[in-house]
Amino acid sequence: MMPSLPPMGVMPGRAQWPRLLLACPAESVRSLALRWCEKHNVQDVQLPQSGLALLKLRDSAQGDAYFPGEVPLSFARVRVTTTDGLTSEGAAQLLDDRASLARAIAVIDAVLAGQLPGLEEVRPLLAAGQSRLDEQTAQRHALLTSTRVDFSLLGTSDEENDDE
Repeated sequence: MMPSLPPMGVMPGRAQWPRLLLACPAESVRSLALRWCEKHNVQDVQLPQSGLALLKLRDSAQGDAYFPGEVPLSFARVRVTTTDGLTSEGAAQLLDDRASLARAIAVIDAVLAGQLPGLEEVRPLLAAGQSRLDEQTAQRHALLTSTRVDFSLLGTSDEENDDE
């Protein structure tokens, strides 16, 4: 299946970047961010952290809030400054417990958002993430299709009334 990224020069929306990058191998994301950290000055605006967050939902009948459980959460916020003096900020908040991965995605977010030098290096990574997500979607669709039940083979209401 071919990646369904927009044509060259058009990037997916910023809200999609973390999702696409999480679908890629973590080492690929970290190595790209590390290369940018070596080229540019990267400062932590907010130190990378990970932990658990309470999942809060609302009861549909009463409208009361309840907490069914905890989810892993990591986040980071960075400022990237190039040797030319260009500055951009990036952030990442992930349902994942790897703070180093959140920082790596925040660095990539800053470079992409600020259109800093080297942003073309991330296009293959985003395409690979989109390809993996497309494969997952196709697998889920195939699974749903294979478990579909056809109720039209059951009797009509006239046949059901014969039992009386």
